[in-house]
Amino acid sequence: MAWFEIRMKSKIKWAALGGLVLSFASILVHLFLAKSSASLVQYGAATAFTEDLHYIGNPSRKGVAYRRLWGKVSALEPLQPYANPRSVSYSVPHEQNNGFIYAKIRGGFEKIRTSICDLVTVSRLLNATLVIPEILESTQSKGISSKFKSFSYLFDEKQFIAALASDVIIVKNLPSDLMEGRRQKQYPIFKPKSSSSPSFYLHEVLPKLKNAKVIGLILTDGGCLQSILPSSLVEYQRLRCRVAFHALQFRAEITEVAHRMVERLRGSGQPYLAYHPGLKRDTLAYHGCAELFQDVHTELIQYRRAQMIKQGIIKGVLSVDSFARKWNGSCPLMPQEVGLLLRAMGYPPRTRIFLAGSETFGGQRVLIPLRAMYANSVDRTSLCSKQELANMIGPETYLPPDMFEFPPTKSAKQLKEEWDKAGPRPRPLPPPPDRPIYRHEKEGWYGWIAEKESEPDPSPTDLREQAHRLLWDALDYIVSVEADAFFPGFDNDGSGWPDFSSLVMGHRLYEMASSRSYRPDREFLTKLFNSTSDHLYHPPRNWTLNVREHLNKSMAEDGIVRELHQSKQKSFLSHPLPECSCTTLKSADLMHLQKGSNLQILYGQQDECPEGLGQDLKTTGSQEITGDDTEGQEDETDTELMESDENSQVDTNPSGEQDEEMDPDD
Repeated sequence: MAWFEIRMKSKIKWAALGGLVLSFASILVHLFLAKSSASLVQYGAATAFTEDLHYIGNPSRKGVAYRRLWGKVSALEPLQPYANPRSVSYSVPHEQNNGFIYAKIRGGFEKIRTSICDLVTVSRLLNATLVIPEILESTQSKGISSKFKSFSYLFDEKQFIAALASDVIIVKNLPSDLMEGRRQKQYPIFKPKSSSSPSFYLHEVLPKLKNAKVIGLILTDGGCLQSILPSSLVEYQRLRCRVAFHALQFRAEITEVAHRMVERLRGSGQPYLAYHPGLKRDTLAYHGCAELFQDVHTELIQYRRAQMIKQGIIKGVLSVDSFARKWNGSCPLMPQEVGLLLRAMGYPPRTRIFLAGSETFGGQRVLIPLRAMYANSVDRTSLCSKQELANMIGPETYLPPDMFEFPPTKSAKQLKEEWDKAGPRPRPLPPPPDRPIYRHEKEGWYGWIAEKESEPDPSPTDLREQAHRLLWDALDYIVSVEADAFFPGFDNDGSGWPDFSSLVMGHRLYEMASSRSYRPDREFLTKLFNSTSDHLYHPPRNWTLNVREHLNKSMAEDGIVRELHQSKQKSFLSHPLPECSCTTLKSADLMHLQKGSNLQILYGQQDECPEGLGQDLKTTGSQEITGDDTEGQEDETDTELMESDENSQVDTNPSGEQDEEMDPDD
């Protein structure tokens, strides 16, 4: 018996020792995995994103439900990109011209892209040589990579010069004999608006260019030439398209990272939807949407609006009814509303959504309702490692962190002097001392608003972050253009300045008009939301059908014709039709279109594609059609769609604990 007990104790010791060894080995394995994956994952959500991505069904079966959410818009398939010159008199530029134009561009990604296109067009109009423009957002930042400067911080200079060789002569710098005159400010400088007409350049700028041989342009308005040009200058509109969609290629480091992001989003052959919230401080201030936010965010928007009024950008009052602006469609759709619209369209909860935009005013808090409905909502930080982003930025000099400076404390003598000068007696007793404002309440990009009446000048760190935002927007632009579907939270409605979503939708419209780009009417959708405000998460069936009908129409000819009358008035690149496209439809086919219909308006202005281009497109189109089901199968009843949506939501809902934690109604 004693021998048996000793033997059992020995076995227990060996088992305990084995357990300790296994535990130690497990810890080592976990440490190794954590260290090796730290450079690939920045947020814990990225791990869940990767696991969830493989849930969606077999993507090779592109049936009716798949095409309803991701398929091409059949009514727009005849539209094809065609921005080549069509006039016989369009000549190649000569070196013996009127002089040189150099320019400085101030503003964000959207303004830079639009301004460069206008600069090339103006240079062609004035028969001048264009010097590669300077991008001030990058040149003002101290210590950024010496490898990428100014224009090359974003774009490929060699590609830009070579692609436009038949349109405009472009050089990297002014000749040495003219550079000295620029340093001494001998040449005339103009600050044109985005609404400047061709006659302004021909009658006011051209004489001074011929006289001085060099002029400078400073662009701060998101362009320097009006969007709509006379029909006699249609070739200049096509030149804008060649610049925006062919010549302005991002540098190789940006393109490589962006394509890697697209590959990761399309892992396992799954599609993805890109969504740009459009919640930018300048946009919200311009349209008077401050009251849609709370606390410090409202004050920041109102301060920016006051600045715009003072600068003459806005002709209006400071305080406006934000909810009235929201009602008429002037304010962006909130992420919660976009999530409800996507759910009404039938997108399952595990749909991959890419959140574009370098700035989302309000921070991650405003995105919580969308992430609660769609857990696979990710941005560039979830798809790229820190090392990948650092390699794209390039080597930078170290900047010391911005130290918060407390306001100088007032001495007892200063306080007494202020009290003595406080007005006639009798005076009430001074108020009790305020609660001390702690350090964590003052720090951050908004801390100044608690103590100062004017926004402080940007620090070196702020300037570097502004330069980095250009790179983030470039990445998001490529991923959004390549997306299987795109949904804008806000797009240009003919007021303000070019915005990110409008440029993306214009690029998608040019490159592949039949791609799914939603063009929601915010005024119509706001009224729909108000009609069922008490049942947003369980709306009636008619509400869902109205949303689907509106959004489906917005992708097709109805949405394009509406954008023709709104966005194009302010930004040509947001709607480059009909100047930069052609149709594969024959004139005989156009005769069958209903007169006055949106299809007739859309295709009636289009030129027929050249014979060779049309033949190639027919071949590829026939190959695509044979791989899909017949068109008649798409006529699925709304009842079946609703049932399929309910089933998908039941099967893919997250756990009850997650619902309780991230309930948007809380």
